[in-house]
Amino acid sequence: MNSAEIRQKFLDFFASKQHQVVPSAPLVVKDDPTLMFINSGMAPFKDYFLGNKPAPYKRIADTQKCLRVSGKHNDLEEVGYDTYHHTMFEMLGNWSFGDYFKREALEWAWELLTEVYKLPKDRLYVSVFEGDAQDNLSKDQDAWDIWKTMISEDRILLGSKKDNFWEMGDTGPCGPCSEIHIDLRTDEEIAQVPGRDLVNNDHPQVVEIWNNVFMEFNRLADGSLVKLPAQHVDTGMGFERLCMAIQGKRSNYDTDVFQPLIQFIAKEAGVTYGEDEKKDIAIRVMGDHIRAIAFAIADGQLPSNNKAGYVIRRILRRAVRYAFTFLDFKKPFLYKLASVLADQMAHVFPELKQQLGFVQRVIEEEENAFLRTLENGLKRLDALEDKFRENNNTIDGRTAFELYDTFGFPLDLTALIAREKGLTVDEAGFAVEMEQQKNRSRNASASEQSDWVVLQPDVATEFVGYDCHVSDSHIVRYRQVKTKSKNEYHIVLDKTPFYAESGGQVGDTGYLVSDQEQVEVLDTKKENDLILHITAKLPQNLEAAFRSQIDLERRNFIRKNHSATHLLHAALRNVLGEHVQQKGSLVNEKMLRFDFSHFAKVEDAQLRQIEHIVNARVRQCIPLEEQRNVPIAEAKDMGAMALFGEKYGEFVRVIAFDRQHSVELCGGTHVYNTGEIGYFKIVSESSVAAGVRRIEAITAKAAEDFVQGQMDELFAVREVLGTQSNVSGAVQKLQEEYKALQKQLEQYQLQQLNSLKDALAKKAQPLDGGVNLVAEQVSVSNADYLKKLAFDMRQVVDNLVLVLAAEIDGKPQLAVMLSDNLVQEKNLNASQLVRELAKEIKGGGGGQPFYATAGGKDTSGLQAVPAKAIELVKNSLNG
Repeated sequence: MNSAEIRQKFLDFFASKQHQVVPSAPLVVKDDPTLMFINSGMAPFKDYFLGNKPAPYKRIADTQKCLRVSGKHNDLEEVGYDTYHHTMFEMLGNWSFGDYFKREALEWAWELLTEVYKLPKDRLYVSVFEGDAQDNLSKDQDAWDIWKTMISEDRILLGSKKDNFWEMGDTGPCGPCSEIHIDLRTDEEIAQVPGRDLVNNDHPQVVEIWNNVFMEFNRLADGSLVKLPAQHVDTGMGFERLCMAIQGKRSNYDTDVFQPLIQFIAKEAGVTYGEDEKKDIAIRVMGDHIRAIAFAIADGQLPSNNKAGYVIRRILRRAVRYAFTFLDFKKPFLYKLASVLADQMAHVFPELKQQLGFVQRVIEEEENAFLRTLENGLKRLDALEDKFRENNNTIDGRTAFELYDTFGFPLDLTALIAREKGLTVDEAGFAVEMEQQKNRSRNASASEQSDWVVLQPDVATEFVGYDCHVSDSHIVRYRQVKTKSKNEYHIVLDKTPFYAESGGQVGDTGYLVSDQEQVEVLDTKKENDLILHITAKLPQNLEAAFRSQIDLERRNFIRKNHSATHLLHAALRNVLGEHVQQKGSLVNEKMLRFDFSHFAKVEDAQLRQIEHIVNARVRQCIPLEEQRNVPIAEAKDMGAMALFGEKYGEFVRVIAFDRQHSVELCGGTHVYNTGEIGYFKIVSESSVAAGVRRIEAITAKAAEDFVQGQMDELFAVREVLGTQSNVSGAVQKLQEEYKALQKQLEQYQLQQLNSLKDALAKKAQPLDGGVNLVAEQVSVSNADYLKKLAFDMRQVVDNLVLVLAAEIDGKPQLAVMLSDNLVQEKNLNASQLVRELAKEIKGGGGGQPFYATAGGKDTSGLQAVPAKAIELVKNSLNG
């Protein structure tokens, strides 16, 4: 059977046993803080086992995408070296929630494996739980007795708590399990060592293929076990291993699960899989990793430098590194594999096929970004290999850190490369270098900071800036800070309307006003829970009563821009898709900048649509709905969106402009209704990094001024063109006329160039040995014409030594051309000659032996070039 048939027969079999076949859950976990990715077949059903919500069906069957990149047998660095562990794999499962139990589960498993899949019974072994005295659990006699009816007792093995008692975690549902193993070795190998001796001993051909877990206990916090009110069945069968067994292969990679990918890679690399172990490992790495990469992206996880995103980036970079080093793929290639995989999986996991363009673009951008640094980093390692050999076969910490800091190599990648070269990495030295860099960074921003002078101890600052822009305040504490460039003071007040910079919004400016003086506040920042008012001087009377007043006009512009970012975020998700997530922002009084996850340039039509949506919301004058001190769980229930880079406590502030449109957790300042924004205008859209785009926009008066400036420019163009309509048509006509004139000019210049060629040919000076020398200062309009003139002269003058000097765009340029025979017979060299001549124009150059060019700074030296050329050539000919 092919893999598609194997998978379908599993689902059909359990459908015939009244199981509801359900689709795979997404690979990326959204709501479980204990998991980044689905790592087992049961993970999507945890709530059912825990009793958090009722199961929609009593019996379920599925094939679940899973991802594992850590653990004893699933370490990423080992994938590709063995034949049966993977990053992403499929887990076939059948589930009973309070319905059937051990007998049905085991009998159906045996029926499917031996009667449907026709696996040989004499190659199968089963294991049952032997019991555990500590938990007061006896041997699973029920499972033993059920198995006795189907398989001889010498093939039933007892397993310890480690192997045959499955637990979800430290607490929760658990129970004994019964595994099914298959021996895929040859008859000769089996004759030497019986399969039962190799079960659960990591033999690549004696592998577990199915585990039936019987959920009948609940592990309490005190470690004790109690019976569950209902008994459940949780099974998992490794699809790739099952295919290996049914198709009679000795490796998962030899099955048709992987062969389409493997053969595609081998063909593109121009190699044959199975002939070179290092190349085979690279091919296996690529074939395995593209599955994890492609499906993770399709399920919503973009590569990044954090958490789940870093896992995907790490897997991707490992695949690129193997492709680059062992298969000589110097350009992005992995992304091409996504289409092979999508076609292969379309019938069971259609989400990849549906998003193929998006997935390929993300992968290709990541490949490009990494390849740019990979080649340089690998060259650096190769150049230093002898040094490492002399250093006890160790890559020193400084070099490892250089690779990290300069070339973007994570330490684990350097360690992998080292291992392949028979080297190790001084990881302790790397850690020292990393700490030194942190210290350098700290020193670069070092400042001389005085101790706090505390005027009112134990007084916390009350922020009143959401409700007012002026407050009565007293100074609680202050300190002086000196840096290389300035001297400033940090002042903390008991009550303040000043918003401190956070969440992308800049800090307020304004004044502290007393009866005696006015002190300007230059900025407001946070330090832990302190709000720092930054000034250039201290008030004369520190104990005076102050009126703290922000620059209200500036604050109002900031508020408009901040609220506009919320409307923009919602519009982006509306137009581009739900994958859009904020990746950073800047909000000040002049503009707003919004970074977001997206795979490609936002098209002009999409930008207009986004703009239209935002401005429609502005015109609707939607009132601000603000809620403070909301429990975070309640805020999430409201649909509030947590933003990138923000830290949230137990209680949060929720900002909504129409709950159906924009609800976000936010601590910044906002307009009271969207009408205050006035007008929203996007001024640029660009790329920040792979998968991250940036929009810059303006609002209110800035937007009005921008549009007016554009209109003024349009009116000026109309006036110049002498038309009040169809400006683009008039410009197009001018362009056509310009191109026609350019063509005429080019023909005229070529005619001039041809005349110049003829004139120069007549000036050829005969020298010893039949050499013809032309050394002249000429007038040409650009460097291309200078080059053309040199090559044209080569066609009309034999035994030519040509030296041309010209002033082009105000700068001196030289060209030297030699006939090929003079290079070979007279040992003349254009590159050497032009370097000597370039000294006259205070420049340098080079090129090939027959043609070379030079540029310089001093145009006055051009006149001396012909005479010097004659002298140099004669000296060369005379030896």
